[in-house]
Amino acid sequence: MSGHERLRLVVLISGSGSNLQAIIDACADGTIEGEVVAVISNRPDAYGLERARRAGIPAEVLDHTGFADREAFDRALIEHIDAYQPDLVVLAGFMRILTPAFVQHYSGRLLNIHPSLLPDFQGLHTHRRALEAGRTVHGASVHFVTEELDGGPVILQAEVPILPGDDEQTLAARVLEQEHRIYPTVIQWFAEGRLRLDPTHGVLLDGDRLPEPVRWPAAQS
Repeated sequence: MSGHERLRLVVLISGSGSNLQAIIDACADGTIEGEVVAVISNRPDAYGLERARRAGIPAEVLDHTGFADREAFDRALIEHIDAYQPDLVVLAGFMRILTPAFVQHYSGRLLNIHPSLLPDFQGLHTHRRALEAGRTVHGASVHFVTEELDGGPVILQAEVPILPGDDEQTLAARVLEQEHRIYPTVIQWFAEGRLRLDPTHGVLLDGDRLPEPVRWPAAQS
């Protein structure tokens, strides 16, 4: 993106949309030099749709239960997304496993946030699994999406200490606070043209290959 263009974002959600709200707020206050041009949910009852409407953002429902299979849903989803001509597609609690064709269509333009320090605890129930494993540190990761579930190259991570007495709810709340910080940061890097996914070298930040994820808060510059 050039310094004179605003990043066009389409955000995909399935639930409450707290990360969506963080992105909307960051666009409003200039933290992200961009705008959310549409929010699409596969669930009609997702509260994130209301967040979008309150912000004056087009909000669409594409209910996955109305499609014969995953491939048909993803083809329709691509059509809905591409109608908004986004520069970047952002998964914010979108609880669908995406087909290879979908991922390939948006290669290098598809981000996700995951509530663990990837590659640890890919998949669901990350907070419970971290507690059961006796970990002392947990966190969140922003990564480019590839065909491997939660396996794409990680860009930025934030660590959260696991405290004595923590349960899933208290740990999840502290991780979510960090998610709301690191996701807008990565989106802004993309908006500034600092971040890209190279087919050969992986994640490039400011032209340099990232041998490992950047750790928050060292990345706040």
